[in-house]
Amino acid sequence: MRIALGVTGGVAAYKAAELVRRLQQEHLDVQVVMTRGAREFITPLTFAALTGQKVITEMFGAGASDSPNVESAIEHIAVAQRIDLLVVAPATADILAKFAHGVADDFLTTLYLATKAPVVVAPAMNVNMWEHPATQANLETLRARGVHVVEPDEGYLACGMTGAGRLAGIETIAREVCKVLGVRHDLQNETILITAGPTAEDVDPVRFLTNRSSGKMGFALATAAQHRGAHVILVSGPTELNAPEGVDWVPVRTTSEMRDAVLDRAAEATIIIKAAAVSDYRPVSPRAQKIKRGSANMTIELEPTPDILLELGRGKAHKGQKGSQILIGFAAETERVAESARSKLARKGADMIVANDVTQHGAGFDTDTNIVTLFLNDGREISLPKLSKREVADRILDQALELRLQNK
Repeated sequence: MRIALGVTGGVAAYKAAELVRRLQQEHLDVQVVMTRGAREFITPLTFAALTGQKVITEMFGAGASDSPNVESAIEHIAVAQRIDLLVVAPATADILAKFAHGVADDFLTTLYLATKAPVVVAPAMNVNMWEHPATQANLETLRARGVHVVEPDEGYLACGMTGAGRLAGIETIAREVCKVLGVRHDLQNETILITAGPTAEDVDPVRFLTNRSSGKMGFALATAAQHRGAHVILVSGPTELNAPEGVDWVPVRTTSEMRDAVLDRAAEATIIIKAAAVSDYRPVSPRAQKIKRGSANMTIELEPTPDILLELGRGKAHKGQKGSQILIGFAAETERVAESARSKLARKGADMIVANDVTQHGAGFDTDTNIVTLFLNDGREISLPKLSKREVADRILDQALELRLQNK
């Protein structure tokens, strides 16, 4: 998820650097926007080094001497559209007043007006400024518009006075950000093994059998699980995707390689999700040399590949005892989806099958969305509307966690 962190001109601006690090621990992508006043307390270079991203300091260009250009002139719109949250910490009395009254005289205030994303503000100021009726009225206006306010702490202030106005603790601000974004840590005690992508079976040194899987669904599951605190083992066939940061990535190519990798790590997992689209057949005798083109028909004899889900269901990785481990399979179908999914659920010994009709628009391979039904072995069927694959991943993980808690 992407957030913009607005830093305004107060003594507590230095604490925003610590907040960046804390938000990064939640795997949030942070871009910092600084007001001119903030740069009197801390340099943009500090935030650039922490985030690895450009720090936005001016409305037009990187500095006052730069010539305005079209890209910089509309950058606030681009940032406004791509962020999932705007958080301002510290938020001075001045910025609260500008937000409340719709003033747009710099990048941060313009961004506030341009974005549809949720907004969190963490005020920090002198106690008299905090208690002033104008400030309190501005806060009420912002709350009425849905802005989330993280109340300041009480204590000794930089000005020498004592009272409310000290920036809330970094953990308090981070908790509010996570709450607004829906970031959860409900899988932090789970180890989830996920398979993703296709497998490839060689015909000869230059040709192979595979399928149209992009790996997007499996990688979305890995990302979602990792963000929710799980230790994730991702066994993936060949894809063009980059493994999510922090995931234990095991690249494989063939179905046999995937089987070996899965069975080698299965005992570690509390939840296994078989989202890979493995090749069901492979050539019996792959050729050592390239098959030359001829004019006659050619027949290639195929044999079934290992059925990894079936082996897991039978508990081979656990010496016949699957125990409380949750096993979830996928079924990509083109007809009789429910019938096929129910049959697979019974035959493979799984706890749940995630099935979809890949002929549906928005549900096939290499799309960013999916339309699935969850088939459970207690007879339930949970049909989901068309959602992003990340949203589908979270719904699958919600159900997996429910099953896990039931089995404990």
